[in-house]
Amino acid sequence: MSNELEFLSHRVVVGKMSRRDFLGRAAALGVTATFANSLLGTAAFAAGPQKGGVLKAGMVGGAATDSLDPASWSSQVPYFFGRQWSEQLVQLSADGEVKPALAEEWGASDDAKIWTFKIRKGVQFHNGKEMTPADVLATMERHSDEKSKSGALGIMGGIDTVKVDGQNVVFTLKEPNADLPYLLDDYHLMIQPNGGKDKPDEGIGTGPYKITVNEAGVRLGGEKFANYWRDDRGFADQIEIIIINDATARTSALQGGQVDMINRVEPKIVELIKRVPGVTIQNVAGRGHYVFIAHCNTAPFDNNDLRLALKFALDREEMLQKILMGYGSVGNDTPINKAYPLFAEIEQRKFDPEKAAFHYKKSGHSGSVLLRTSDVAFPGAVDAAQLYQQSAAKAGITIEVKREPGDGYWSEVWNKQPFSASYWGGRPTQDQMYTTAYYSKADWNDTRFMREDFDKLLFQARSELDKEKRTAIYKSMGEMVRDEGGVITPMFNDFIDATSAKVGGWSPDGNQEMMGGYALSKCWVQA
Repeated sequence: MSNELEFLSHRVVVGKMSRRDFLGRAAALGVTATFANSLLGTAAFAAGPQKGGVLKAGMVGGAATDSLDPASWSSQVPYFFGRQWSEQLVQLSADGEVKPALAEEWGASDDAKIWTFKIRKGVQFHNGKEMTPADVLATMERHSDEKSKSGALGIMGGIDTVKVDGQNVVFTLKEPNADLPYLLDDYHLMIQPNGGKDKPDEGIGTGPYKITVNEAGVRLGGEKFANYWRDDRGFADQIEIIIINDATARTSALQGGQVDMINRVEPKIVELIKRVPGVTIQNVAGRGHYVFIAHCNTAPFDNNDLRLALKFALDREEMLQKILMGYGSVGNDTPINKAYPLFAEIEQRKFDPEKAAFHYKKSGHSGSVLLRTSDVAFPGAVDAAQLYQQSAAKAGITIEVKREPGDGYWSEVWNKQPFSASYWGGRPTQDQMYTTAYYSKADWNDTRFMREDFDKLLFQARSELDKEKRTAIYKSMGEMVRDEGGVITPMFNDFIDATSAKVGGWSPDGNQEMMGGYALSKCWVQA
């Protein structure tokens, strides 16, 4: 039977048999639709990418306030669309290695304080102009400017100077940092003409697709850029992203063929989706985590005993099973898990109503605590907030849950309101995660955790080249965030996407959802 199916799948790939006929034959042989589609995908991948056609994604995470300015990207749709039309100096591979992109090679001084990146020649922007080292320099300058309010501002703070030297761009750091190439993979640092200083939201990049549609919060689209510099992506003639923030509507769109792939499949319906003919669940573990964030500088959350009470009042195991259906792992009130290099075990915090009640009484707070949430915060965020409300009640803590509209949540609630649900996709290294969201001067310090002693450890770890010593520093930082920070981390999530039988070339990538953000570029339309 195996040889027959392999033969039939090859006939589909080369256009000698329809997909419908293949699935019918597979069913007659007693093979599940999931396995049959997997076999087709393997056969198509082995046959090589197919060019042409249109690939469509249905996604949660888009809003009318979204901008094409990379500095402003804070949710998944702008980030995902940006991966298709723009590029950075480097790109992170699925196995966590930093690979060349607009920089073809790089090297560092012995003390990792001076880094030289050789900029690739012959790369065109979508406006026809050639990308130059001057554009790279201008990009770095813009994201270093506090007025830009860039999400990469915390990362850029460690850079002293950036200069052009012929075809090279030279970074001189304030302190040694062995992780600089990883930091430059930050998706805000997309190289733009003159760094985006003239028109930051113009949407001109060097990526495989040129923007043709920009209807924020509704629809985004692009067409293949004829002069794209590489041949390992950009196989479809056109791509489109349709914003579908409602989970049920998003799933229906995939089943009905309106889109070819969707993000954020709710774990509670994964088993149902697996039984749908022609649909494949694509899940992979990574560094992504769902959180409740409290501002450490805003009453009543400026009281650490109240923060500890809220941490002990959370039943992580229950939330993992009921919200993620086991598709993830429990969190420990830090943004770091075993997926990170230099990870060190920290004692796991557990649900403890008695400790929660003790710290709550010690805090002196009375009355309810307002928690804002939304369907777009993370899959099941509203249900998760209600579970949190129930577990906290066992400790005598009243959490008032307020469900906010999805449109505008990332601009009006996250990083503005003092207690809300959110998510982080994670970062390649601990330094980047801590620098982006916990460094005192980071624009995205969404818990307002501002500690000079933490910053000092961050800089110390960054310049420490001994792995054991560096691991020990990161452990101390993790304990500090867990015990005194404003992040409450119930769970680390699997990225759960789904694809139709039309999609070829999908491969696991735990860096982010949708193949690390590259699904529309790296996948193709199967015959």
